[in-house]
Amino acid sequence: MLPIELRHILHRNPEIAYQEVKTTELLINSIKSLKNADSLLKIYTPLPTGLLAEYKVNDGDYYLFRADIDALQIVEETDYEFKSENSRMHACGHDVHTSILYGLLKYVVENKIDKNILFMFQPAEESGGGAMKFFATGIFDSYNIKNAFALHVTDDYEKGTVASTAGVLFASALELDYDFRGVAAHVAFPQNGKNAFNALRLFLDAFEKLPREIHEPIILGVGKITAGDVRNISPGYARIEGSIRALSVESALETFDKVEAILQGIEKFTGVKCSVSKLVHYPEVVISAELFQKYSAILSAKHKFIDASYKMTGEDFGFISRKYPSFMFWLGTSTGSKYGLHNPKFLPDDSVIEDGISVFKEILLNL
Repeated sequence: MLPIELRHILHRNPEIAYQEVKTTELLINSIKSLKNADSLLKIYTPLPTGLLAEYKVNDGDYYLFRADIDALQIVEETDYEFKSENSRMHACGHDVHTSILYGLLKYVVENKIDKNILFMFQPAEESGGGAMKFFATGIFDSYNIKNAFALHVTDDYEKGTVASTAGVLFASALELDYDFRGVAAHVAFPQNGKNAFNALRLFLDAFEKLPREIHEPIILGVGKITAGDVRNISPGYARIEGSIRALSVESALETFDKVEAILQGIEKFTGVKCSVSKLVHYPEVVISAELFQKYSAILSAKHKFIDASYKMTGEDFGFISRKYPSFMFWLGTSTGSKYGLHNPKFLPDDSVIEDGISVFKEILLNL
């Protein structure tokens, strides 16, 4: 199977975190069908979804290349011939990431490249900390991994552009659930209740008024708010589902402490019980200065290369970059329009797959 064909199937049949069963089966079957695969590859499935393909040809170190395979609970709004056939969508480009890594694997196996490589097709990047759970299985304990590599598509940059930086590339992302428990009351008799939504509003207003250090950006991201049941009863319960974005795990945790202090104050003031729960915490993605210097010089010869500085997006490749010296980069997809990641209209062109394979090949051949 060609990488572009794989992308079409993946895009048409997206699966969300830890439900990527058919995606995993498709990858295993596609990899096993490659020339030389039987003799050169071992495939491991340490989790119910996702896989690790081991390519070993000598006694040297291993190099880890990673792609994420999960989709989002978003309804697609494109005219793509291979648009999603369910209520989910590869609105973050993971179908492209997966097809690029498959294309690199295909190239390596068919040409018998003299490097030991681990191809990680990781589940649950969008939520659930797939990278952390993958490593927690112990699958990597027996490998001496020298470096790790990954990419992420974006229409922030012109198609084919490569963008990275030395140091923090993606922010630390701490997922949070905030719960506000009050007492419901008829809207005609608000004095009989404790309005949970009002407490929620006070929290959002208070956080926005916290002083910020100019050199240390912090984002309190709110993706979902729920409150109330019917129009004429003031809410007795409200919830925020969101995240904190910061340039380090430590800064995110410091901000979490401030959040808890604000909630305690609101609880005393309103009588509404306020609590916050930590979910998955992604470390920041840190790019090795040595690898950045090396590959920015190499890739600039054939590609438009940009020093991107950091972005406040989160990526659980940060967990991997804490374990091994790593190089990750943005791959531009824009041909004029710009929708941004997680948008129902975000749709990289199929030709981006070859762009990504080309960059990965240059990295591989210059290890």
